[in-house]
Amino acid sequence: MVTRSRLSLIVFSGDFDRVHYAFAMASAAAATDRPVTLFFSGGALRFFLAESSDGTPGWTTLGPAENGKPAIERNTELGSDGIGTIDELALACVELNVAFFRCDMGVKAAKLDVTTFRPDIPTQSGGLVSFLAEAERDNSQVVFL
Repeated sequence: MVTRSRLSLIVFSGDFDRVHYAFAMASAAAATDRPVTLFFSGGALRFFLAESSDGTPGWTTLGPAENGKPAIERNTELGSDGIGTIDELALACVELNVAFFRCDMGVKAAKLDVTTFRPDIPTQSGGLVSFLAEAERDNSQVVFL
């Protein structure tokens, strides 16, 4: 059996399309038996915010899509076009055992409270050192989004 190199994605941008595409890449790689790590920092950490009291998903605070549409509108558009929504892709990553890391430095810099993060996506707390150690262990390809 051939050991596949790990795909390690640094998801920094808080733009909806970039976060969505990170999940698309991660789920595709994991579906082909490739180990995957997602390391969230910067504006991308807003994906993990829990839904508000009115039921609005926390990820709607992500920046607009490249076409200028708000995150929620773009997500609906993608789903209508038969493309996995951001939640569908993220939950597929969970089912496919993708490793999720949240950058401690990024959480502090964004003044976020991890107790307000959504509970359905298991994330590990870590920093750049732990991310790089994991990436090195599996001869990883690192992609910055």
